[in-house]
Amino acid sequence: MLRKLNEFDMYSLMIALALTCFGVVMVFSASAVMADKRYHDGFYFLKRQGGFALLGLSIMYVTMQIDYHRWQKWAGYALALSLLLLTAVLIPGIGGASGGSSRWIKLAFGFRFQPSEFAKIALIIFMAFSLDRKQDKIKFLAKGFLPYMAVLMVLLALLLKQPDLGSAVTLFMVAFVMLIAAGTRPRHIISVILLGLPFFYLLVMNVAYRRRRITAFLDPWKDPLDSGYQTIQSLLAIGKGGVFGVGLGNSLQKLFYLPEAHTDFIMAVIGEEFGFLGITVVIGMFFMLVQRAICISLAAPDMFGRYLALGIAALFGIESLVNMAVVTGMFPTKGLALPFLSYGGSSLIISLFAVGILLNISSGLNIPGGLLAPVRKQQ
Repeated sequence: MLRKLNEFDMYSLMIALALTCFGVVMVFSASAVMADKRYHDGFYFLKRQGGFALLGLSIMYVTMQIDYHRWQKWAGYALALSLLLLTAVLIPGIGGASGGSSRWIKLAFGFRFQPSEFAKIALIIFMAFSLDRKQDKIKFLAKGFLPYMAVLMVLLALLLKQPDLGSAVTLFMVAFVMLIAAGTRPRHIISVILLGLPFFYLLVMNVAYRRRRITAFLDPWKDPLDSGYQTIQSLLAIGKGGVFGVGLGNSLQKLFYLPEAHTDFIMAVIGEEFGFLGITVVIGMFFMLVQRAICISLAAPDMFGRYLALGIAALFGIESLVNMAVVTGMFPTKGLALPFLSYGGSSLIISLFAVGILLNISSGLNIPGGLLAPVRKQQ
């Protein structure tokens, strides 16, 4: 029997819908001129992103109706499938290469699927299931902590092979948020971080393009026409926007100055066209979505639902925070989409799929007193 919409957390639903619709509009604004020149169709990316949005919203609606406890049965299969897909993307003829990376699986009609996006939600589901079952063992090193590290290291190794450092870092941070919430001993977390620092240093400094990103992050004006170019153009776009922006569609930086204007750096176009006010609204919407997810996590009737909602909250929070930090020059550049807003079917569909799971967890809960009020189980 289908649940009515008012049984779910309507604030989370409306925020997700608003971000998705706004994302479609901004993808069109940021890509129309480039699409017209490259594909002789200014609506090329609009039509594709609109199609992704419709598919994603349909998946979200179906997922809303599926009892989230069912994901416990599918957790192991989801993780195994993500490992299979991350391996397949490295096989010539199956994986699609772009910009020196092999991150996509080629589908029909020119579409591509990015397995790293699926791996994020698969890991969250698996960890929520496992942490629920092994709650009494999580404080132990051998039986509790190390098995999760083994799974995580395999996923990270496959991601780094693509290479996709941005997704690897996101996966690492989401997993650690869930482990900390489950009660992992702090010394285990600190030990892994300290042991991983030399490897992370080698991953960055032994690869030329990553090393250039670090130097560009420290001083983008030192190489303004190469490694620092994207950061500089992003900052110029945000600076031009001022307080209220230059208006929808009037961005100049998207006219072949700012690379990846409709994907990783779409926030810069939002800043130019809607100004500081627009950026504040977008940040506020992400904050509210994460806040709602945390409240749902705290009020969930069982530990599996709590870990699942927390993992989704961490995923949205970390991805949006890192993307915005890159756009504003606070982090080195990396290929990480802004959920709901950046162009790309894999990211949008998986994000809406995650919202569907979150909404199902929220069914049977109410939110008295407004948006920031705590969630409580319905009596």
